[in-house]
Amino acid sequence: MSVTKTEGRGPQAGGIELFSGKYFAACGLGGIISCGPTHTAVTPLDLVKCRRQVDPKIYTSNLSAWRSIFAKEGLRGVFFGWAPTAVGYSFQGAGKYGFYEVFKYYYGEKLFPNANKTVVYLGASASAEFLADIALCPFEAVKVRMQTTLPPYASSLREGWSKVTAKEGLGGLYKGLYPLWGRQIPYTMVKFATFETTVTQIYKTLGKPKESYNALQQTGVSFLGGYIAGIGCAVISHPADVMVSKLNADRQPGESGGKAMSRIYGNIGFRGLWNGLPVRIAMIGTLTAFQWLIYDSFKVSMGFPTTGH
Repeated sequence: MSVTKTEGRGPQAGGIELFSGKYFAACGLGGIISCGPTHTAVTPLDLVKCRRQVDPKIYTSNLSAWRSIFAKEGLRGVFFGWAPTAVGYSFQGAGKYGFYEVFKYYYGEKLFPNANKTVVYLGASASAEFLADIALCPFEAVKVRMQTTLPPYASSLREGWSKVTAKEGLGGLYKGLYPLWGRQIPYTMVKFATFETTVTQIYKTLGKPKESYNALQQTGVSFLGGYIAGIGCAVISHPADVMVSKLNADRQPGESGGKAMSRIYGNIGFRGLWNGLPVRIAMIGTLTAFQWLIYDSFKVSMGFPTTGH
């Protein structure tokens, strides 16, 4: 992870100039690797969470849900919806991490060099997620419809995409975009700002600068910081997550987003917005920890410094 200075150019790491187009593209690739596989791996948790958000009485517990699904449909049923999850969150991961590095550099180093670092992290992560969700939204719409309707709305990503666009046009794939932003932008702001702040605090507590620790120790700090950040992410974004599931499953043709959300809230109330929270804390905490571990391990493999100070 050594960083060298080349005359006339920026600092070099692993043969790539830091904060260059190649560097940001590599960070986007790291985002794909960290987000696509991890979200796909927790599809069984996500499947049960989404179904319980839409119908709290459908299963008595998560274990009973998995037993029931496995008995009827086998392992394929437990991982139902994995394809739109894998594709959607790979695109989202590229935007989330790649654009975060872009905005963090330009906001913090170029546009507002004297700004508070936490403000920079919040602004950079919000900007990155705004763009990333535009790529995620169509796949999230298909995934939620597949997972929350019984019998399933579609049996594959291709079938689901075709059915939505045939009936509602491309707009049908984006009808959950505003609530998705409402869920994901606060989530990502907490994820990145809390992670950066937590990592800084961990190194302060340890009493040595980050550079004095080896790669394994630094990625261990990334994992711990990621888990702490993940808990906050789950709590702050959960009500919007429930609403996204409800909207994609229960929004009437021609119904405006505001009217649909008012009707749904009238049916489930404030308490209903927190259905499935314990599962989501377990899922998002673990997910976020492994995403940061994978992302920073990728950066180490490329010769880049790990994230945070």
